[in-house]
Amino acid sequence: MAGLSRFALRTLAGRWLALLAGAAMLAWSGAAAAQPSVENQVKAAYLFKFAGFVEWPEGSFVRPDSPLQIGVAGNDGLADQLEQMVAGRTVGGHAISVRKLRRGDPLQGLHILFIGAGERATVIDMLAAARGQSVLTVSDADDGIALGCMIAFVVAQDRLRFDVALGQVNSGRLRISARMLAAANRVQGAT
Repeated sequence: MAGLSRFALRTLAGRWLALLAGAAMLAWSGAAAAQPSVENQVKAAYLFKFAGFVEWPEGSFVRPDSPLQIGVAGNDGLADQLEQMVAGRTVGGHAISVRKLRRGDPLQGLHILFIGAGERATVIDMLAAARGQSVLTVSDADDGIALGCMIAFVVAQDRLRFDVALGQVNSGRLRISARMLAAANRVQGAT
């Protein structure tokens, strides 16, 4: 991103967020309570978009045409919505596949892991299983970052946003683009 001014980064981040702004406003304008699927649509859109702004280390894909795998635990409705959204789409030349996960399921082959707020023990166990792997971990648990997630969904100014913990991202040997970081609600560990 060398050569891009702070203004240019903010402009790019603004465009990125504009794609999700309409859905986010619907989800948190009161419709979320009546239609939980709207909330899932927004989260699914974020998960899909995250895939395009993250770089995984060499060897993360078995073959150059291996799918980018997103695992979803604790929210089958979100998994279903995400499956519909990514059908036939690719990111970086990789088809996208979605796996529904349960506590104790193996995480091998995953690139992104979403863990629903659900039971705190499940969130902790799944994050522990992902530790040391190059898996982008995302949660909507209230204390997701404190528990060790890389990205946590948060509600800020009545909109669904996300926080990023760079320490966890770096320990997973992942790289998140400056554009995505500029779009985040908060970035912990930024210098």
